[in-house]
Amino acid sequence: MNNLSTILKSVSKPGRYTGGEYGQIIKDKEKVSLRVAFCFPDTYEIGMSNLGVRILYGAINQMEGVWCERVYAPWPDMEDKMREYNIPLFALESKDSVKDFDIIATSLQYELCYTTAVNMIDLAGLPIFARERGEDAPVLLAGGPCAYNAEPVADFYDIFSIGEGEEALPELCALMKKMKEDGTYTKTAFLREASHLKGFYVPSLYSVEYNEDGTIKSFEPKYEDVPKRVEKRIVADLNTSYFPTKPVMPFIETVHDRIMLETFRGCIRGCRFCQAGMVFRPVREKSAEVLNAQAKEIFKNSGYNEISLTSLSISDYSCLSDATDLLLEWTNPAKINLSLPSLRADSFTKELMEKISTVRQSGLTFAPEAGTQRLRDAINKNLYESDLLNAVRLAFEGGKSLVKLYFMNGLPTETYEDIEGISVLAKHVVDEFYKMPVRPKKPVSVTVSVSCFVPKPHTPFQWEPQNTLDELCEKQKFLGEKITDRRVRYNWHEAKVSRLEAVFSKGNRRLSKAIAYAVEHGMRFDAWDEYFDYDKWMDVFDMCGIDPSFYANRRMDYDEILPWDVIDIGVSKKFLVSESKKAYESVTTPNCKEKCSGCGANKLGGDVTWCPKMR
Repeated sequence: MNNLSTILKSVSKPGRYTGGEYGQIIKDKEKVSLRVAFCFPDTYEIGMSNLGVRILYGAINQMEGVWCERVYAPWPDMEDKMREYNIPLFALESKDSVKDFDIIATSLQYELCYTTAVNMIDLAGLPIFARERGEDAPVLLAGGPCAYNAEPVADFYDIFSIGEGEEALPELCALMKKMKEDGTYTKTAFLREASHLKGFYVPSLYSVEYNEDGTIKSFEPKYEDVPKRVEKRIVADLNTSYFPTKPVMPFIETVHDRIMLETFRGCIRGCRFCQAGMVFRPVREKSAEVLNAQAKEIFKNSGYNEISLTSLSISDYSCLSDATDLLLEWTNPAKINLSLPSLRADSFTKELMEKISTVRQSGLTFAPEAGTQRLRDAINKNLYESDLLNAVRLAFEGGKSLVKLYFMNGLPTETYEDIEGISVLAKHVVDEFYKMPVRPKKPVSVTVSVSCFVPKPHTPFQWEPQNTLDELCEKQKFLGEKITDRRVRYNWHEAKVSRLEAVFSKGNRRLSKAIAYAVEHGMRFDAWDEYFDYDKWMDVFDMCGIDPSFYANRRMDYDEILPWDVIDIGVSKKFLVSESKKAYESVTTPNCKEKCSGCGANKLGGDVTWCPKMR
């Protein structure tokens, strides 16, 4: 690493690579027997803001004799210099090459990070395909949301962590540590033993055969002791589980320079398009008292002036009132901003409005997702226009004048009437502002942000085709023509990005050759506008003999073997099929607090009986 100080002078944001931050964990290399390099396949600013990585970094480092260090993807200017000076990918804490670690773990948060993740393997000086790495190579582990369909990248990693990792990863580390200490460790033996632990999927221990039409013929374990399906891990009690209260403080600005408090996991709603709402079941909550204590401790150790309460839907947190009361007792005098993202319009109350009015917040965001009631029922949003208008009315009464609304286009059963309904609903929000007898001084502004529907594994819409690229673009253009009110701003997501996301979201192992080819030809940071190149990707698929429409635009059969069927998230396929059929009848399913619909996730456990509203 002698050249590191030299090249840092010639790259943008050298603070991404220096390490040495307040709060980083340093251990004596001579006293640790297992080293873990935790990789995030994006820039330092993005990775340092990821709460899941913070949790796992701290949880692993709690172990005696194990040292976990951080690794982020170098920006292309830094990568060029590293290759020029033969500097392999290194960990921030020690600056040691990651290929010398025992485990290289990678968090796969988004499908368009695949090329960056695989490029990091190459930059480490290791063969990218698992089958080409020998017994002496580190074990490459991957986890995160994309692990719920690991198949597009299954050929690159030795093992996948399925579900929540703060208990699972220390268990895996303990297994390796024990095997190394008692002399029984070989990579082959370790992977076989790891497959016996709940929540770990070892792709090399499964055989996949295909039909002539490209669908999967069979997906079977190679050995009797290897589970046919891998059940995800969950943390049963969030009150007692590890949570980091001494954050690593970055030297440069990151995406989320604030305290992030996790209130609960899971979702009671069951929106049919939402993968997170299915794979994070069952709901488990953290008590208001624990939340408040953690907030105080993190504030003491960081000095951040903003606290964000995180969850899939914060207004569904049954202890929200108690938690905000406890927090506001000391955050208001200290001038600490309290933010509540992911609010649902039907759970937005005057009490909540008054509480968030005490903090600096100029606008509010809601996600109706669809423009008509018929389509909202089809996707099981369980939200009415009256709910939204009541919520924005409360916001306007509280002095807010900026409203952001999230929608999707290309949803199953969607018609052009549904798309036009988005413009109508936005106009109704504007009209609600002018119905107010006393209005905020600032003029109303409504921002409509529309993303493209991407069918996701483990959801009721997993069998659905995505609209073609032309269809998505035509729908975006149509909505733009329907929005004529100057007080309504219209933003839309790039349809080409969504199409590539759909290909990898529903992909199988045959996509690995396309990812490898793309990496070999310099493609990475596909999630960044300046590096995303749709036409290049189409050329890659063509060169590799892959039809992207087979994955993105084909409706799958209910009885078809899906690439992700090897993963058991707790929610049964029978439930997902039932929900899929209900969508075509625009029949809703009540949320979990109103009635249990038998999805199956309760078999995984999780205790929230301490919370009065969940008893």
